[in-house]
Parts: sequence; C-alpha cells; structure tokens
Amino acid sequence: MSIKSDRWIREQALQHAMIQPFSEKQVRGGVISYGVSSYGYDLRVSDEFKIFTNVNTTVIDPKNFDERSFVTVQADSVIVPPNSFALARSVEYFKIPRDVLTLCVGKSTYARCGIIVNVTPFEPEWEGFVTLEISNTTPLPAKIYANEGLCQILFFQSDEACEVSYADRKGKYQGQQGIVLPKL
Repeated sequence: MSIKSDRWIREQALQHAMIQPFSEKQVRGGVISYGVSSYGYDLRVSDEFKIFTNVNTTVIDPKNFDERSFVTVQADSVIVPPNSFALARSVEYFKIPRDVLTLCVGKSTYARCGIIVNVTPFEPEWEGFVTLEISNTTPLPAKIYANEGLCQILFFQSDEACEVSYADRKGKYQGQQGIVLPKL
C-alpha cells in the first residue's frame, strides 16, 4: 500500500471524477486553504451544519437517534459551543476507486484552535458527500467557516483490489447527499 501524490490525485479527479468539484491547486489567500496538496486533498465544509443542543433533553443513542439533538443551521459560518459537537458535510462529492482507502486528518489551523475533525475512512468504492464530525474541545465558543478548508484526505492505494468493496456490500452510507445521521 502506498500514499498517493498530488499528480495521482489530479489524474483520478480529472479523468475519473473522484472529487467534484475539484480544486486542482491549493487555494489560499484570505481563506483556510483547500484543494490539492502534496499528498492529499483539503476538502471544504459546506454551509450546512447540525449543532448539538440539549434544549430537548434527548439522549444520544446510535440505534435510535433523535434529530431533536441538533439545531440545523445554514450559514457562511457557525459557532460550535464550548465542549460541544457539530455535524456538517463536504462541498465535494467523492467516488473512491476499488483499490483505494482514505484517511482524514484535521487541518493545523483548526487543530491549533482546539477543533478536532473526525471522519471515518472512505472505503473502496464508497461515494457521496462526506459527513464531517467537528468537536470543539475548548471551554470557548469556536467559529467554523463554510466553503473553506476543514480537513485533509489522504489516499492509500493497495497493491491489489479488495475482494468485497463498500459498494458490493451495499453499505448504508453509500451515495449520501446531505448530513447523514447514524443508521442501524
């Protein structure tokens, strides 16, 4: 297995629609950077957010998730309360090749502000908009900017294609379009 470079990412994105829309270069200048980097792709967070709230005194249960646990916001930026959590989605739609697995890591700009981004791996042949998990680990409110970089995706290509892909298994998060809540 090997990590893939900017050249490979550009080729896959432009010839095989692996990332759409695709920023062929790192976009900077007044924004938290996004686009292709040396060995990854910095994806953007859209303007759709679901921020945890305790207004309805619900319990977080992954087998029976109550949507009243969130406040839904559409905005150019959002405030994640202290020691709280939000869900969002990527601007980009991904189509992962059968011999590729991705890992997501946070961008240092947000990490230095106590913002942790968690995204589970994109499995071989998974596709969709990415549901992003954003944790504010600080005792202060934290601002997240829509349509700017949030995290970096690293692409690992195997020496051989997997026997059973996410698409073959008909994974429950295949083709997700918006912010997708936990499914059983």
